[in-house]
Amino acid sequence: MNSANVAAQLEKRVLRKVAVRLMPFLCLLYFVNYLDRVNIGFAGPNGMNQELGLTATVFGFASGIFFIGYLVLEVPSNLALHRFGARKWLARIMITWGVVATVMAFVPNATTLVVLRFLLGVAEAGFFPGIILYLTFWFPAAQRAKAVALFMAAVPISSAIGATVSSVLISGGHGVFGLSGWRFMFLVEGVPAILLAAVTWFYLTDRPEQAKWLAAEEREWLAGKLAEEQRETEAKHHWPLRKALTHPRILALAFVYFGIAYGLYALGFFLPTIIAGFEQQYGTDLSTVESGLVTALPYAIGAVAMVVWASHGDRTRERVWHVALPMLLGGVSIPVALYLGNPYAAMLAVTFCAVGVCAALPTFWALPSNFLSGAAAAGGIALINSLGNVSGFAAPYITGALRDVTGSQRAGLWVVGVVMVAAAMLVIFLRAAPKRG
Repeated sequence: MNSANVAAQLEKRVLRKVAVRLMPFLCLLYFVNYLDRVNIGFAGPNGMNQELGLTATVFGFASGIFFIGYLVLEVPSNLALHRFGARKWLARIMITWGVVATVMAFVPNATTLVVLRFLLGVAEAGFFPGIILYLTFWFPAAQRAKAVALFMAAVPISSAIGATVSSVLISGGHGVFGLSGWRFMFLVEGVPAILLAAVTWFYLTDRPEQAKWLAAEEREWLAGKLAEEQRETEAKHHWPLRKALTHPRILALAFVYFGIAYGLYALGFFLPTIIAGFEQQYGTDLSTVESGLVTALPYAIGAVAMVVWASHGDRTRERVWHVALPMLLGGVSIPVALYLGNPYAAMLAVTFCAVGVCAALPTFWALPSNFLSGAAAAGGIALINSLGNVSGFAAPYITGALRDVTGSQRAGLWVVGVVMVAAAMLVIFLRAAPKRG
């Protein structure tokens, strides 16, 4: 067997071991993370809004204020992870967010709900960009989009499974411990983050050089491969941390991510409400659990599309159109959803939007890693994520406010479409990486 075949087999073996060791656990962490972030979307139309006296605008504000807290500490948190290591820092994040998420079960009024949602954002800051950064420590550039896709498949999976789980907890948990169903859901879904923090501390490995679960030859190959790529990136682009935090290209990428996330959060927070509105619009009659199952369908299809599309992007080494095309699909589809004559056609349009959002997400994160490394990657990725996630505040707040003003979801969904299409045009203009550092 020649040396090229030996090297290829070594690479395949190492990356398989890394994927099997890390990806299922990271997906589980993100599943719990994302569920705790968006479960307010299920609580709202299932008793919380009525019990706390929330208008659509206040509900949207409470949903979105999370991301203001998230924005404040995102960059410092990711720099801390780069300094102290993922194992310790992710465990710290999970304990604090788990405590806040659990306390939300006992919220007495709208003001307290808003405060706790803000604190939840502060607690979670750094989790997502921290794992995106962590994946760059373990996967070479050619396999990175697929790795991110496998990790981010937890988003549509948590939205799909989480929709059903949350609906079952709300329906079956009403009266348990004397709590309303939506309060019981917050309580049950907050605890896993605290428990998983302890597992994270002992299970994760910060860097390949420390991985005792890899053979010495495997550790040496992976560490050498990643170090070589980092040297090439720094030689070609050489972006220091200050440049990564101030360059217009980073701000432009943040808007692109804003567009993707705007669609994601508009769906996440208001799809249950939209489906609940089918009863008035189309005469449907769905139970809480049935509504959860219907909500799950677009995300289940989106999860498959996410992995398949990212794998295709890795094979072809093309990134820009693998971000832009699904964004255009999602942006065109979502405003159409509520103009259609029956719930099946409306759900088909919503599903196209979910597929577009999910397919664009993982490949997007291959764009900044083309020219960022080290501390610049930690800061730049965190800044893109934090600014982009302002959409998590804007999407539910604007959608809710337009619902209150117009009496319909249509205006809010038109805004979603416009933002996604504009972001798609921008990523085409930017192309994959700067020509020079």
